[in-house]
Amino acid sequence: MADKRDYYEVLGVAKGATDAEIKRAYRKVAKKYHPDMNPGDAEAEAKFKEATEAYEVLSDSEKRSRYDQFGHAAFDQTAGGGYGGGFGGFDFGGGDMGDIFGDIFGGMFGGGARSARQNGPMQGASVRVSVRITFEEAVFGCTKEIEVNIKEECSTCGGSGAKPGTSPETCSKCGGRGQVVYTQQSMFGTVQNVAACPDCQGKGKIIRQKCTTCGGTGYETKRKKIEVTIPAGINDGQSIRIRGKGEPGVNGGPRGDLLVTVTVGRHPKFQRRDRDLFSTEPISFAQAALGATITIQTVDGPYEHTIRPGTQTDTRVRLRGKGVPHVRNKNVRGDHFVTLVVQVPESLTGEQKDALRKFQEAMGEVSTEKKGFFGKHKK
Repeated sequence: MADKRDYYEVLGVAKGATDAEIKRAYRKVAKKYHPDMNPGDAEAEAKFKEATEAYEVLSDSEKRSRYDQFGHAAFDQTAGGGYGGGFGGFDFGGGDMGDIFGDIFGGMFGGGARSARQNGPMQGASVRVSVRITFEEAVFGCTKEIEVNIKEECSTCGGSGAKPGTSPETCSKCGGRGQVVYTQQSMFGTVQNVAACPDCQGKGKIIRQKCTTCGGTGYETKRKKIEVTIPAGINDGQSIRIRGKGEPGVNGGPRGDLLVTVTVGRHPKFQRRDRDLFSTEPISFAQAALGATITIQTVDGPYEHTIRPGTQTDTRVRLRGKGVPHVRNKNVRGDHFVTLVVQVPESLTGEQKDALRKFQEAMGEVSTEKKGFFGKHKK
């Protein structure tokens, strides 16, 4: 017993370590020194055996209490056939130890429960389709009818997959469980592997005579029309989930969902950023200088807005509540930002030119065709 190292030292934990800390430390050591990870390494095998012995004691509250009180001497009487007697003394096949090795080696130890869950009812896959809508339809919402291929229960066999007059048989190899357990001997003792039944492919049933309509699947694909309600405020690329309209479930599981991805067309005037809209509105020089009431185009229709005298080009006007509704509350809307752009006429009549020259003179500017603001514009 004098050659044995302290169990806490073997696992690299303090004497007051919690059960979780001890388990975590053992998992780390076991993975590092496991013989399967170090084939032919006698030293690694010895360290793995030492760590397992330490964990067997420290993970048991009663054994740990005796060890803390008496040390290795507490287990002298079992040295020949228990903790020091080889791998045969440890139960790798179940309980906490099975969970640890299942985490490390992916099911070689204690993996049956996880595999069994995989054979249970599972939801069917989702079906994805797309629909194109206009800019206005995205803002205010709409209803669209789409066509999609959906698997439905076979009208001939009623979903059993078997030819009418026959029925599926319970698989004799797995007894209807869909899984088989293989037992084999290893250096750690007897271990079990769980796999899908090769005869029924994990279904638990075997169809001897398949339905000619569905080929034994129990489903046939049908083209169906589905009405989709698109909420106001939806944005380009967003999806609408319609529950229970996807692929059929497996082993009695529920249907998957239908995901409708929306593509929104562009608008010639408005640009969208989240729930806000942006546009530009032309105004004349006289309107900008003198002020005026102008009509601005919004998604709700024409909107009258009064601009102040002396408004400069690129002035931005904010129309509150004239933007896009919130997709979950259509009464909450973004804003519409309008940039006012002063437009300079490209051609003028003689009368208009005379009027502008008088304006230049009144402003103290030189009234010539070559100089001055309007002269430069003409050039």
